[in-house]
Amino acid sequence: MSTVTTPESFFGFRLGSDRKIARWDKIVEYFYLLDSQSPNIRVIHLGPSTDGNPFILAIITSARNLAQLDELRAVNRKITDPRGLSKTQLDRLIAKGKTVVCQTMSLHASEISATQMSPELAYDLVTCDDESTQRILDNTIFLMVPCFNPDGQIMVTDWYDEYIGTEYEGTPLPWLYHKYCGHDNNRDAFMLNLVESRYIARIMFQEWRPHIFQDHHEMGTYGPRLFVGPYCEPLHPHADPLVWREIEWYGAHMAYRLEEAGISGVITGALFSSWSHMGFHWLGNYHNIASMLTETAHARLATPIYIHPHQLQGENGNTLRAYPHYKAQTNFPNPWRGGWWRLRDMIDQQLVAAKGVLDIAATYRETVLRNAVHKALRQTRRGEEEETSAGFLIRPDQHDPKTVKTLVDKLLLQGLDVSKSRTTLMLGDRVFPVGTYYVPLSQPKRGVVKTLLERTFFPDDAWVRHKNGSPQRPYDTTTDTLAEMMGVRVEPAPLTHRDMAVFGRRFVPVTAPETRPGHVSGSSAYGFLVDPRLNASFRTVNTALAENAEVTRIQNEAETENGLLPAGAFLIRNLSPDRMERIARETGVTVHAATHPLPSSHAFRPPRIGLYQRYWGGNMDEGWTRLVLEQFGFPYRTLRDAEIAGGDLGNLCDTLILPDDTTSMIVGEEEEIEKRLHRSPVPEAYRSGIGKEGIETVRSFVEKGGTLIAINRATDFAIEKLGLQVVNAVNGVPDSVFFCPGSMLRVRVNTTHSLGLGMPDYTLVMAWNSPVFRVTESHFNDRYETIVSYPDRDILESGWLIGETYLSGRPAMLSVRYGEGRVILYGFRVQFRAQTHGTFKLLFNALG
Repeated sequence: MSTVTTPESFFGFRLGSDRKIARWDKIVEYFYLLDSQSPNIRVIHLGPSTDGNPFILAIITSARNLAQLDELRAVNRKITDPRGLSKTQLDRLIAKGKTVVCQTMSLHASEISATQMSPELAYDLVTCDDESTQRILDNTIFLMVPCFNPDGQIMVTDWYDEYIGTEYEGTPLPWLYHKYCGHDNNRDAFMLNLVESRYIARIMFQEWRPHIFQDHHEMGTYGPRLFVGPYCEPLHPHADPLVWREIEWYGAHMAYRLEEAGISGVITGALFSSWSHMGFHWLGNYHNIASMLTETAHARLATPIYIHPHQLQGENGNTLRAYPHYKAQTNFPNPWRGGWWRLRDMIDQQLVAAKGVLDIAATYRETVLRNAVHKALRQTRRGEEEETSAGFLIRPDQHDPKTVKTLVDKLLLQGLDVSKSRTTLMLGDRVFPVGTYYVPLSQPKRGVVKTLLERTFFPDDAWVRHKNGSPQRPYDTTTDTLAEMMGVRVEPAPLTHRDMAVFGRRFVPVTAPETRPGHVSGSSAYGFLVDPRLNASFRTVNTALAENAEVTRIQNEAETENGLLPAGAFLIRNLSPDRMERIARETGVTVHAATHPLPSSHAFRPPRIGLYQRYWGGNMDEGWTRLVLEQFGFPYRTLRDAEIAGGDLGNLCDTLILPDDTTSMIVGEEEEIEKRLHRSPVPEAYRSGIGKEGIETVRSFVEKGGTLIAINRATDFAIEKLGLQVVNAVNGVPDSVFFCPGSMLRVRVNTTHSLGLGMPDYTLVMAWNSPVFRVTESHFNDRYETIVSYPDRDILESGWLIGETYLSGRPAMLSVRYGEGRVILYGFRVQFRAQTHGTFKLLFNALG
């Protein structure tokens, strides 16, 4: 099509040229131009990104398919959920349907090549008239997300352009390349905290349900040039076996196409295991979507890098990830020999891989669609044949009923079947109240149900142990059990599918989030009471504080017209009933009128929170902490090095939060800085660390009455620099003796302490690179209070734990009196990735 503008003429350079990055606003403009010039593409604005930039979806297919897009989407929904359809009906649907392929680009903004490749891929597909391209247009619907992280793309591009021609050209962005999460945006596919994640979930799990998903990434510089599927061991359970076979099939075709094109350095079946975090390219497999990633060797953004042949290396003989040496092997038959490595090289191989998966999807359209039917029906049948349980029941009357509803909403965003009981149920010897939620296993997305709701045990076998018996560190956490993280009890239904079917009429489907606004129950001149067990209550309280209400906490039980509230209830006064009603409706919390005057315990003041933020690429835990604080209405102030080191912290905040981080990164120790500068030069202004002055300021701040909150590894800083009588009992212990890589552990909570108010007596915590505390014997033992501790045995709930005895009976959270202030040590990830709702209150209680 001669009327279609080429990328080179539009951008003024060939994409992938040395020292050139196309900015997101221009890429968006080009995609809309293609939309206006070609009948084979439709660009949809899904909405604003976190920072307000356009988030777009480009649908590429034939003009005929675009004309009947709604019908084809409806056909595909039936193919991917064929329950109740006859063979004849399915044959007709398959004859009509198209293979739906989704590919996303540059989720991680520093991995720039895929977004730079996307305009060229789109142009080729809408203009080429060769047989392969026409088959792709006719037989597939290609859902392309040209950039998963528009905000980060703009940040990285502007940073790169600022330093072109200087020694800092091509160096990493000093701060997070997403407002809240940086690299962790790839860990949000099941919690869907980020708006960008919700857009992709809408495409993948709700509206389109593609058959194939490919996510384009970049990896380290000094190994293979490109990874394509399949994954290596260990295998995560619950996906239909056809998914893993399809990934092998698609990966082999891409690898073949790459070799055919003369591209060397391609590796398959190595480096990236099938058991990993639940990002979209892993979680998608349990949705019956063959979900893959490509990983292209990184350059210095758009600046070429020269790689000496001897610098190319494998994994020092480690065979667990199928890449022990940098030499030819069956999954890596044609190693790259070194030399200059450029952004254009990265784009060229990604183009081949992206087109390769589209080619096989188009060529074998009918096979792919029949496989979609097989996967859905087989997973449903497996659910029906479960011998011990038909699914999972979620009681509405749990410790925090609002969080129960939040969990159910998350499940609905995954596109799961959820229903709700209309009557009380007697199942076996258990009684379940009206409103109990039921998530059956007899559904096509059975794998998602089991992955997010069932206890998970990482396989401790030959695939995860080195020859000396030491464990191989997993790629990420070893469990993503959503219900456990959120502190919601999920019970296996005590009946089989056939037995549960008898109760079918007692359930009604839940098809959309249930919005039930809060309200004020009763009226009173004595104030309003808010339940301390609800996470959402803190948003109610913070909103009231922002409107100048007076808030105190009640140390004892508080009586209301609807019964007793436990110790720790919030008493809100000096707020009119109308304003209280509005706040209750906005926050979804039922507020109770106090029935009589209540003695005040301690004031819950408008919090003055300082949150330490460093450079060196930013700290993802700090970003997630900001998101949690904002979600629940806590005002905060970001504090950088100069503000901490430069004077009296007490003028800036009452509480200082140090998110999970190492002492060397917080302080900016000389050895750490030299190590990082050796890898990449960094402008002087971004060489972070509070230094000796900052340490002294923090110590003085606490002595004068401030609160220091140290989370996970940051507790090492507090212990060492403030001289606390605490040691990390697993410091220096080899992994073969103690190892807990991202697992959910059982703990006891001291609910009579102010920091434990509103918590259940037992809960689950996320432990990952976490300390284990021991208070050393001293004259001042009474200054150390245990808030959370591990039980004596049976500590692991989900994940992988070696060396339980190191945890047995030890503190997991301590409050330490220090001068006039206090230090609170969290030996777990209390607000991990904004996912661990079950422990949020342990943080919130420390902020007021």
